[in-house]
Amino acid sequence: MILIALSAVILPLVLLGILNLPATKGMSISAFIVLLEGYFFWKMPPKVLLASIFQSVHKALPILWILFGALMMLNILQHTGAIERINAGFHTISADMRLQVLLVAFLFGGLIEGVSGFGTPAMVTAPLMIALGFSPMAAVTLALVADSTPASFGAVGTPLTVGLSNVSERADFLNAIGQKITQLDLFAGTFMPLILIFMLVFLFGKNDSNHKKDFLALVPWSLFIGLVYSIFAILVSFILSYEFVAILAPFATIIIAIISIKFRFILPKSVFEKPWTTSTQTITAENKMSLLTAWSPYIVVILMLLATRTINPLKQFLVNNVNLSWQNILGFTQISSDWEFLYSPGTLLTIAVLIGLLIQVKSLKSFLPTAKKVVFSMKSTALALIVTLIMVQIFTNSELNGANLPSMPMYIAKIISKYLSSVWIIIAPFLGQLGSFVTGSTTVSTLTFGQIQADIAMKAGVGKELVLAAQLIGAAAGNMICVHNIVSVSSVVGLSGQEGNILRKTVVPALLYGLLVGIVGFIFTLFI
Repeated sequence: MILIALSAVILPLVLLGILNLPATKGMSISAFIVLLEGYFFWKMPPKVLLASIFQSVHKALPILWILFGALMMLNILQHTGAIERINAGFHTISADMRLQVLLVAFLFGGLIEGVSGFGTPAMVTAPLMIALGFSPMAAVTLALVADSTPASFGAVGTPLTVGLSNVSERADFLNAIGQKITQLDLFAGTFMPLILIFMLVFLFGKNDSNHKKDFLALVPWSLFIGLVYSIFAILVSFILSYEFVAILAPFATIIIAIISIKFRFILPKSVFEKPWTTSTQTITAENKMSLLTAWSPYIVVILMLLATRTINPLKQFLVNNVNLSWQNILGFTQISSDWEFLYSPGTLLTIAVLIGLLIQVKSLKSFLPTAKKVVFSMKSTALALIVTLIMVQIFTNSELNGANLPSMPMYIAKIISKYLSSVWIIIAPFLGQLGSFVTGSTTVSTLTFGQIQADIAMKAGVGKELVLAAQLIGAAAGNMICVHNIVSVSSVVGLSGQEGNILRKTVVPALLYGLLVGIVGFIFTLFI
């Protein structure tokens, strides 16, 4: 039975990662097999399976709406010429792509994660990186890997507030978990910028460059940026609250990073004399648009996201009006799907696009033609996303069965914990990754496995806060390998069908991050 329960994990890895099938085919096969297993082995009633399919289609809609907003942002900024001006602005800071990947993917993406979450950061940063000259494969891979460390605290702390609601809703407990996450990441997450530089140089660097030299030259600065981020994260978690870690830490680090680049702090001179690039693209300075005007749609969306997530009366108004959620699907209280339309990042991205058009070209004429083009381009993504979510929802809804079995994820967790509880702190982040790989969400992974992680911690005599922190960091790292994140971001940059290739590139850093967290956690149990 354990192999049947694990099929939702094994099938995508084999079909996409090994056989290199496109997501539309690979995930359709996976969904069909998991559906049959749910019916024949878990004895899930046909009505539950049908409700899960309805839930999957509905859950796909808000994700596709975010994707629509991200694609509209990219297309409109290209239409107005703002992308060219943004590129020129980055090149005035540095033309070196090793620095740009940390500024855009890690720090700017981290800020987007802090105020939005839900897969939005990679969909926003990947197109920006392509405009800067990164290849589409490099942009997608690096954007996904970068959206990891900040995701533990994404969407104003939602992974803790909602993800741990099954364990405890006490503010002091959640803050303690947040503080423990930042302490673990001081020794693990600090290396994320270094991992990104390594991947950029060795996976996507030019063939005629000295990869080892290009990488070693940036080791001091990338470690410095990682350390600065981690220190700010610790300070915010201890002084303010876990809810603001992924907002304030990347924002403060962006400022430090730009200052350090301007003054060439621990940067080799070669960074500026011979910019290292993966592209022959040249940036012209002919665009007369001001940098503030070019960035205005991004500034607007960040301000709107921040306001709607932190101003409670505004948040309640948006959540309770134009609520397209579907609760108790086919009468099952456990099967629901949320879509607060006005509160959705997709809505705010679309509004920001409209405001950006008025600011940049003072006309909305290009909006509808661009929207039609974007919707047409999303057809294959919609199919891949829906079949992926069908597999996910059958997997998670399998607790509704006639075989008197726990749900498939709980069955996996119980079998693993039975044999590995003695070294559970090392396993904990990988269980978090497993949850995110299948469900596509740090929050849902923690909702699914949070209670069992806490129970195992008690049985193993390990601090509950430490194990839950490892769960959350692992779940955040799972964003790198989550199939529907890969499907969504690939669609933004025109790489549909390359999902398996992307998964093979992101799985190693995901596992490495999980191992780092596990080792650091184990050391904590010995000395702290």
